[in-house]
Formats: sequence, C-alpha cells, structure tokens
Amino acid sequence: MTSESQSSVLHKFKGILFSTMSSEELLNSLDSSETREDDVFLVSSPKSGKAYFNIIYITRNPKDTAVSLFHYYRENPNLPGIETWHELFELFLRGDVFLITNGYTTIHFSSVVYGSWFDHVLSWEEHKNAKNILIISYEEMKKDPSKTIKKITAFLGLSMSDGEINQIAWKTSFTEMKNNTTKENCDPNHTICALTSNRNLVFRKGKSEM
Repeated sequence: MTSESQSSVLHKFKGILFSTMSSEELLNSLDSSETREDDVFLVSSPKSGKAYFNIIYITRNPKDTAVSLFHYYRENPNLPGIETWHELFELFLRGDVFLITNGYTTIHFSSVVYGSWFDHVLSWEEHKNAKNILIISYEEMKKDPSKTIKKITAFLGLSMSDGEINQIAWKTSFTEMKNNTTKENCDPNHTICALTSNRNLVFRKGKSEM
C-alpha cells in the first residue's frame, strides 16, 4: 500500500481518518447543522455532546475487532488494499503513525479507518460510572442476548415482557437477519451493499473465542 494510494481514498478530518466519500465540506457542515427535537442520531457528531441524553456504548475485544476489520477492508473497494492478515494486524497495533510527505509538508494519517481502537475504547471507559452511559460488550450480547436486552431496557427506563424481549432477541439473531438477506439484496443501492465489492450484504457470524 503506497502513500499515494492511501491519500486518494482516505483523508484526515479533525484527527480522525475518513473515506474520501465523506468530503471535508460534508464533515464541516455537521458543525453548523440544525437539529429538531424529534431527530434521531444514529452516529452523533462531537457537537451533540454526551451530557443530556442516554448513550449505549458497545465494545468488542480487540482480537475479533481486528479480524472483522480485516474482512471489511478486503470487501470494501473504497479502502486501501490489505493483502495479508499480518499487514492489517500491524496497522491495527500502530494506530496513528502513517505518514505522507510531499517534500514540503508531512501529513499524519491514522493507520486504520476511524482511528485507534485502543484510544477510542479507553476514552469511553473513563465515563463508565456516568449515569447516562451504559457500556456493554459484544461478547456478553452474544452469550446471553435476552439478559443484555433486559439491561438495556432497564437503562432506558422501559418496561417489556419476557415475550417481547425474547422476540427482540430472535429478530436480531444472526440466523434471522441472514434469512432476510435475499430480500435486502434485491436493492443494489442498499447502504451496506454499496460498501462491498460485489454489492451484496455481508453477514459474518462474529463468533468470539473469548
């Protein structure tokens, strides 16, 4: 992976690495965007803060995160080519050390898209005792989905029956979501389809050995 190939598909905005599909103009517009009371933030910008609403932060162990990222890089034509697991693993561990020099200036790039896993997770663990933040792990969700859903409903102040919780657990299971891929793959413009080279939904089992 050359400096030129990375700079053509990735750029850094306020310390975070983004695909060039998200232009600097678009990212800057988030700072001045007007929101309504009924807006739902699927991915919040730094402007939204974290003091006035509930946040559920999901972590995943670094080993499986790196493996998943390896497959994501290989299936996403908009990211630099990663040929081997060793190459991705080195990038994952290094964090923000990739440099591009044109003779006059040096540009620092995060080695992996969206930056260091370690910095990201540690920054949220500093708030683990905050009343409006619930930190749960992907591994505990996989081990006991219903128990985790109950924890989430309690955190959000919701009341649900065991039947409703079990229904949610089933609808969000790997088996059920995979069964729906045929219908979703009929739409080549589906957000996830557009991120893969074969324009199909990608569902990995995401099993953890930890």
